[in-house]
Amino acid sequence: MNRRHNAAGSDHECPVQKEYSRLAPKYDDKWSFYVQATLRQTLARIEVGSGQSVLDIGCGTGALLEALEKQYPDITLAGVDPTRKMLDVAGERLSNKVRLERSWAESLPFEAEAFDIVVSCNMFHYIRQPNAALQEALRVLKPAGRLVITDWCDDYLTCRICDLFLRVFNKAHFKTYRKNECVGLLSSSGFDHITIDSYKISWLWGMMTATAGKSP
Repeated sequence: MNRRHNAAGSDHECPVQKEYSRLAPKYDDKWSFYVQATLRQTLARIEVGSGQSVLDIGCGTGALLEALEKQYPDITLAGVDPTRKMLDVAGERLSNKVRLERSWAESLPFEAEAFDIVVSCNMFHYIRQPNAALQEALRVLKPAGRLVITDWCDDYLTCRICDLFLRVFNKAHFKTYRKNECVGLLSSSGFDHITIDSYKISWLWGMMTATAGKSP
């Protein structure tokens, strides 16, 4: 059985859980282009070795974990998400070998130095305590491990407009970041060897993928 962690509390406690409990049954269909485009960009920047372990923070319906499981059948996979209904969808699409836990990014239910790679796709703009989340990612990474984050890039005008709109009208949204802000967050949280690529996946969506390392 896929495991579930209950520390995230009720799905009716916060705007993120409320929104994604509602979206879970139709999320993959509604956002198909966006999900697939960002998955391609993220997977292109993940180098996974045989037998390594990968944690997906904010795994949602499990699309990234499913792609990793198909591409690297001999690796160990785990995912966390605070919304039970999103994890239910993920549990249906993934094998029983994938560990799924209900948790926030700021408090991961794993021992220190448990993973070779920590990845997050399309969720960093929801995190209320970005430094705490990044320090947790650093904690669970093995020495010389890698972090990969894909999210909206506020260097693009359309993203800045969306960010301002969502801050006013969507309580689940928190903040999008510019590349230099992202570098600052990663550096102050203890990461090194930071690189960030920015790119468009449509006329609207300006994205970036950051990669960073943990010192050996």
